[in-house]
Amino acid sequence: MGSHAYELRFDSGRVCLDLVATETDAVEQLDTGRRLATWLAGAGLVPPGTPLPALGADWLAAFTALRRSVGELVRAEVAGRTADSALAAVNACAAGPLPGLRAVRDGRGQLTKELAGAAERDALLAVVARDTVELLTDPASRDRLRQCEGDNCRRLYLDTSRGHRRRWCSSEVCGNRERVARHRRRAAVADRS
Repeated sequence: MGSHAYELRFDSGRVCLDLVATETDAVEQLDTGRRLATWLAGAGLVPPGTPLPALGADWLAAFTALRRSVGELVRAEVAGRTADSALAAVNACAAGPLPGLRAVRDGRGQLTKELAGAAERDALLAVVARDTVELLTDPASRDRLRQCEGDNCRRLYLDTSRGHRRRWCSSEVCGNRERVARHRRRAAVADRS
């Protein structure tokens, strides 16, 4: 099954976790420059329609390398372990300059944001890496980090539910799968009775 059968999701609660979610056991979602461009806009790292003429294989390699480091680091923190090489890689990216933004009027006269210059790979990587640093150094946010309890789901998310008892990355996706599976198990038991 091709990666295009899977939609990019932006519901993890943090941009760094949304990047980690682009790789699952089943599929690589950042398999083309076009998909990376879609993710960059969907994650809010670049305004929609931002030209990305320099986006190429080096961008894909850099974002997937950062994704691997962020995933390793966050999962280690959730499990109470250390991942010093991943931490060093995230810190190296976080040290880079951030992209410049400016406000401009759109065709309806409303203010919207755009990049102040050309989109630069390292600046966009720095945004994601700094989000990781902010997430892991904020005790309240770190305490709300969860790994989805859904079968075959490894997504990480920030639990922002009222009682902090959320079990799934998405109630509509993994939660619904769990409810359907539970219903089928009950129906199978009832049929045997």
